[in-house]
Amino acid sequence: MQSTLVDRFLRRLATILSVVILTLILIYTSTGVLLSFYYEPTAGGAYNSLQMINTQVSYGWLFYRTHEIAGNAVIAIALINLIVMFLGRQFRPSWLAAWISGILLTLSAMGLSWTAMLLGWNQEGYWRFQIELGTIEAIPFIGRQLRDILVGGGAINTLTVQHLYSLHTYVIGTAGLILAIVNLSALLWQEWEMSHEQDVIQLVDASLAES
Repeated sequence: MQSTLVDRFLRRLATILSVVILTLILIYTSTGVLLSFYYEPTAGGAYNSLQMINTQVSYGWLFYRTHEIAGNAVIAIALINLIVMFLGRQFRPSWLAAWISGILLTLSAMGLSWTAMLLGWNQEGYWRFQIELGTIEAIPFIGRQLRDILVGGGAINTLTVQHLYSLHTYVIGTAGLILAIVNLSALLWQEWEMSHEQDVIQLVDASLAES
């Protein structure tokens, strides 16, 4: 009985965390859209546009801060949700779909954070990205090609910012939103399956008791 109660608790907790993740991603996406109205994805303009958002645009600092907090919170909660799903594992198609989408969602959230490091065009982000490029370039066979795709060939410049901005906004951002919906749908499917099984068991027990 104790195991059943623990499983139910973990299953419900995973669903609640998935709802929180989807909510945070929607906040992240909506604030990102608002910031994109003023953000300039160029080598010189990125820093100046973010400074303008923080100091001159009405409530710009609030949207920018909310965007940052939501992005960091998605990573933390997605990792926690993976642990919860692992502890409450149920080897069925719905659990597998939730598990795989949860892993990909966590990687997407990390990808959003990674691509955002240069978008502020400050010293910290610039040198961090330089170090990351060195690591990428060390990957056998494809490292050089990946570096050229990200940077746009040559040195870090406006084209690099535009590449990362496109990955951040259109590719990884869209993928993260889709994966969050898939993850929540899979967990709700799992809840339905297990509650349906519980109803069947109760019916069988009632039938046996009557007989």
